Amino acid sequence: KKDVTYLLGILSSIPLDWYSRRFVETHASFFIINSFPIPRPDKNNTLRKRVIGLAGRLACPDERFSEWAKEVGVECGPLEEDKKQDMIEELDAVVAHLYDLSEDHLTHIFETFHVGWNYHAKLEATLKHYQHWSVKK
Repeated sequence: KKDVTYLLGILSSIPLDWYSRRFVETHASFFIINSFPIPRPDKNNTLRKRVIGLAGRLACPDERFSEWAKEVGVECGPLEEDKKQDMIEELDAVVAHLYDLSEDHLTHIFETFHVGWNYHAKLEATLKHYQHWSVKK
C-alpha cells in the first residue's frame, strides 16, 4: 500500500499536474500516463516517506479508509480545512524536491499552471515548505 500511496501523492501534486498538461488536453490514456516521469527514490528516503505520510493522511478522510490508513501508518478522519490545505502545499513542495526542482522552477509552475488563477498565497505557502525541506534533505 505504501508504494501505491507514494504514487498517489506524486500524481496528486501540482508539479506532475503541470507536466501532464503539456501533453494532455482533454483526456489521458494509459499510454500517456505510463510515460510520465515518476521519481523513484530509495524506500528509506525521507522525502518519499513524507509523500506517503501526507498523501496517505489526505486520502483517509473518514472511517471507510481506516484499513488503508492502518496499513500506511497514518491517522484517519476529517481534517480541518486549514490543516488539509497546508498538507497539500507541503506535498507539492516535497514532490518538487523529488523532481529536483529549484524555487524558480516551482514559481514558474505556479505562474503558468492556470491562466488567471490566484496562486500567490498558495505559492508562498508552498515555497515555505520547500525551504523547510531544503534544510532537511
